[in-house]
Amino acid sequence: MQGRQKTQLSVIAGLLIVIFVSLNMASNLAFRQQRLDLTQNALFTLSAGSREILGALDEPIALTFYYSQGMSQDYPALRQYGQRVRDMLDELVVASAGKLSLRIIDPAPYSEEEDVAVMQGLVGRPTGTGELVYLGLVGTNMVDDTQVIPIFPQERADYLEYDLVRLIDNLNTPERPVLGVMSNLPLDTGTGGLMLALRGQSQPFLIYSELVDRFKVEFLEPNLSKIPSKIDVLLLAHPRPLTDDQAYAIDQFVMRGGRLIAFVDPYSEVSLTAGPNGEPLQGATEKSNLPRLMAQWGVAMPDDLIAADRQYAQRVETGRDARRRLVDYVLWMGLGPAAFNRSDVILSNIDLLNIGSPGVLQQRADATTVFTPLVSTSTDAMLLQRAQVVAGPDPDQLLRDFTADGQNHALAARVSGEVRSAFPAGPPDAGYEGPPHVGEAADANIILFADSDFFDDRFWTTEQNYLGQRFAVPMADNAKFLLNAVENMMGSDALISLRGRERQDPIFTRVADLRRAAEEQYLTEENNLQSRIAAAQGELDKLEKSGTLGKEAQDVTRRYRQELQDARKALRKVEANLRRDIEQLGLVLRWINIALMPALVLLVSVFVMLRRRARRAATQKAGGFRMVDGS
Repeated sequence: MQGRQKTQLSVIAGLLIVIFVSLNMASNLAFRQQRLDLTQNALFTLSAGSREILGALDEPIALTFYYSQGMSQDYPALRQYGQRVRDMLDELVVASAGKLSLRIIDPAPYSEEEDVAVMQGLVGRPTGTGELVYLGLVGTNMVDDTQVIPIFPQERADYLEYDLVRLIDNLNTPERPVLGVMSNLPLDTGTGGLMLALRGQSQPFLIYSELVDRFKVEFLEPNLSKIPSKIDVLLLAHPRPLTDDQAYAIDQFVMRGGRLIAFVDPYSEVSLTAGPNGEPLQGATEKSNLPRLMAQWGVAMPDDLIAADRQYAQRVETGRDARRRLVDYVLWMGLGPAAFNRSDVILSNIDLLNIGSPGVLQQRADATTVFTPLVSTSTDAMLLQRAQVVAGPDPDQLLRDFTADGQNHALAARVSGEVRSAFPAGPPDAGYEGPPHVGEAADANIILFADSDFFDDRFWTTEQNYLGQRFAVPMADNAKFLLNAVENMMGSDALISLRGRERQDPIFTRVADLRRAAEEQYLTEENNLQSRIAAAQGELDKLEKSGTLGKEAQDVTRRYRQELQDARKALRKVEANLRRDIEQLGLVLRWINIALMPALVLLVSVFVMLRRRARRAATQKAGGFRMVDGS
């Protein structure tokens, strides 16, 4: 009997195993396309832009993922990130409907696979034992075009989807669109200039490297009389004052439907950055404007006005007071979501833009175009005279003198609709040989930004150099905004949604408000202190001039010292209150993070337990039977 039972149990166990394996295989086949992403921030949920690009692939693309999985077992962070890259690649392959193929290679040391990886441009990460660990990707299309990610730096983990899909899109469209550039900034050489760049001692602006990676960038000749037809979008980045021929070429480019993005600036701090000899590069210009063209586009940027914003002021180091190392600088702005026009697609995923001493854009009364602000100041803003800014004002003095005008000033805008040529009589050069003159256009599309410090590396990114590979770790979305704008003007919105996945540092507005209020009180107290010191010193000066330096002078001196001591105590009290309020708020936030969620889970558990007990008691009271249909 016992033998028969054992046999039956063995058969049942075997059947269960067969059923389990069969169900597993069937589910793998039936639900291969189904995904459930439970990770924070939906790390493996592809954006709409990714799916659009993958769905539009024309030809097969082969991906080869080099991942030293075996050797990474002793490095948990590297192993975890390598698995994340592989999982994201798997998601892309599934979503491509067969257009992507993925090959995974674990290159052993001194193997042929490692030699091939190095030949294709991959960079090994050295370990503590002297071995090299590989984590990179090679992509090829049907015509043997190759795109390589030499190494996946963990610092760019938040841009993983974008980096992968950009590689795929570049292989799918090997003929990249052409971006024409006119600029008086050293975008392609950096502040060291051409000679140092040729010696490898100066690097291009990182935002320029982003453009080159995505588009075919061509600098236009300074003596041009027309924009080449191959240019899809024209970028003016703090250009020199335009000649008549240059202005006419840009005018006709817009008249013929060309798309234009222009960054102009009443005071360009980045152009004044010191080069290797301690001075700005030869030919640097402090300001840029397009008055003749912008007048026809219905826009003006006053040369003598610069915007300041107390709400969006960036914190800067002054180096004067160790207790107040960081202060608000109202001329440098960290613009948050409330500053953006979210209805425009290029701003749909922008969270932070860092700019410095920007101008303002104003719609002209005679405009025939539609003026749509894209980026604006808060109402806690004011306009300063350019001369005051050029003189290098003290950040604290700017705050003392600050008087908000209650207006939202446009810093960037989209101009669209009907425009007329700035050259109604035709070409300025009688010998002009080019396309026929166009006097009016009904569908202009122009993006204007009243700042050029937008391009400065120090404003938006920190540069990382890992094993010879230079890459940007953004702290603001300046590059993202520019790429969004160019792609939008070129008619492609697909990649825009891929750049909104990075984590943003939480902005604790209550802490910022507390700090701002305390600093205003601090500056008020500081003003009072200086006034009291000046008054006391004035009395002493009078006594010295009158020659009556006796007991009266001693009394004034004692009073001066006492007032000085009292004022300093008041300042220390303000600082202590500031620290206390922020520490108390931080303590509350920590308790919310540490205790609130577990407490909520506990309360829900207790509620469920009590409810179950109540149901069990009700069932027992009814004699163990439940009433069904009243019977």
